[in-house]
Amino acid sequence: MTIFEALRVSHQTQRELAARLLAALRVPEDRARVFQDLKDELIAHETAEERHFYVPLFEHDATVDLSRHAIAEHHQMDEMVESLEEMDANSEEWRECAKKLCEKIEHHLTEEEQKFFGQAGEVLSAQQKVELADAYEAEFLTLRTQGLNA
Repeated sequence: MTIFEALRVSHQTQRELAARLLAALRVPEDRARVFQDLKDELIAHETAEERHFYVPLFEHDATVDLSRHAIAEHHQMDEMVESLEEMDANSEEWRECAKKLCEKIEHHLTEEEQKFFGQAGEVLSAQQKVELADAYEAEFLTLRTQGLNA
């Protein structure tokens, strides 16, 4: 498995959780659980992805800007999650912010898959793609398990 395949697994989970969160906007009793699941997935994915995908891409002139951009988007999503945590989950403001978070997630994942993966694929060796996938998956699993046990 390559780093791109490993990342796509979490991307699919994020898309599914975002869709569940949007559906839960109409079902308040599901909202907190789905939001927590999405938050845990995002935290584990972002952390492992930054360490085992974006940091290695900083070594290449062709991918340093895209790495900075992606990490900045991670930060924006983190701020949106923090805002949601401070709001009343039954308020219209919370629902609007949740919708914006889901839109941001989809934008980020699509951009990553359609633009960043191609550029990264040009600078990473076949061996690096496999080694980064192994390192990403190990850390992601550790972080995701910690989130589930928190």
